[in-house]
Amino acid sequence: MAEHIDDRALDEVVTFTSELIRIDTTNRGGGDCRERPAAEYVAERLAATGLEPTLLERTRGRTNVVARIEGTDPSADALLVHGHLDVVPAEPADWSVHPFSGEVSDGVVWGRGAVDMKNMDAMVLAVVRAWARAGIRPRRDIVIAYTADEEASAIDGSGFLADHHPGLFRGCTEGISESGAFTFHAGPGLEIYPIAAGERGTGWLKLTAHGRAGHGSKVNRANAVSRLAAAIARIGEHEWPVRLTATVRAALTELAAVCGVEADPQAPDFDVDELLDKLGPAAALVEATVRNSANPTMLDAGYKINVIPGHATAYVDGRVLPGGEEEFRATLDRLTGADVDWEFHHREVALEAPVDSPTYAKLRASVEKFAPEGRVVPYCMSGGTDAKQFSRLGITGYGFSPLKLPPGLDYQALFHGVDERVPVDALHFGVRVLDDYLRSA
Repeated sequence: MAEHIDDRALDEVVTFTSELIRIDTTNRGGGDCRERPAAEYVAERLAATGLEPTLLERTRGRTNVVARIEGTDPSADALLVHGHLDVVPAEPADWSVHPFSGEVSDGVVWGRGAVDMKNMDAMVLAVVRAWARAGIRPRRDIVIAYTADEEASAIDGSGFLADHHPGLFRGCTEGISESGAFTFHAGPGLEIYPIAAGERGTGWLKLTAHGRAGHGSKVNRANAVSRLAAAIARIGEHEWPVRLTATVRAALTELAAVCGVEADPQAPDFDVDELLDKLGPAAALVEATVRNSANPTMLDAGYKINVIPGHATAYVDGRVLPGGEEEFRATLDRLTGADVDWEFHHREVALEAPVDSPTYAKLRASVEKFAPEGRVVPYCMSGGTDAKQFSRLGITGYGFSPLKLPPGLDYQALFHGVDERVPVDALHFGVRVLDDYLRSA
């Protein structure tokens, strides 16, 4: 068995990332996305290794790819490695290069999906093909899934796979995907590699205010727009109480140690905001996950300036900590009031994964092997991934798409941002770490 990934894999990961970016799989959330060309691209390259990828669709053109690599130990649990093929929209006029050019220049791959997450898609392809060339088989079965629709509801992607094709994931107990094991520069010479071991739940809400329609020149105490605006203002200004989950406590403990700050998140008088102030830049890894949240994002009311409409609607992006849904619901009932109804527009569970597990230890070890100067810590994602849907199958998910990034390149700001890009060296690091972990998994 070769000790290291071959040079061809390092070239291929760059090529695959660039070529996948050139396949425009923009998902605007209205169902018009077509992942099939990207799905066929990865399926063809998997098939070239001798695997038998399966292409599955709930909706025409919304294609998923699943393949299984058989391990050497039939008694071992299987591991799921998954990545999504769709990307969020990008406006070319805002970018330094065209977002779907896949341009490779000055050691950087540019384009929408460079970090979210066609880079990881390409890493998996590169590793699998390198293994085929070297005759390598992992210890446990590895199921590879490339999904559609992650950037919207996942109804055509991981949700469809979990609900209608669970047999493809037989034996899978754990999974890895976005977003973790990237370099977070917390100060001069201080490199942190956060591995995700949890996600807040998704609670996207639709609010509807009812009132009395009328002429815009008349007094109207039952104005639906006013009622909605008042409710939205209360939601936007609400200070959610601190709720520390096991993953977040572990993150705070390890970050405090890394930053040389004394802290005991288990103490009854622990003040999380005081600790966050002392963590400096590293606070960004946890500050969004110490509370539930609800951010107003969309408003829709009226059809003419001099007509008071009978109803008005709004949308709120809610995120819920594990165990926090009861509080979330009660708070929304109170903040919306008697004249505004709310319902879940889209809802998914919160997740937690153990940080004292053998799997987490192996993830940590693989990062430390190739970044010995780095400090690995657990963290909870503020948003969500396809791990939510795959959890329906009893699969515990970790965020692990390794990248070694230079100072000044803000990985988290590149997600859904302008000029999304990834250094070639970061892709090479990712392939080496992913190869090392999957061999040891």
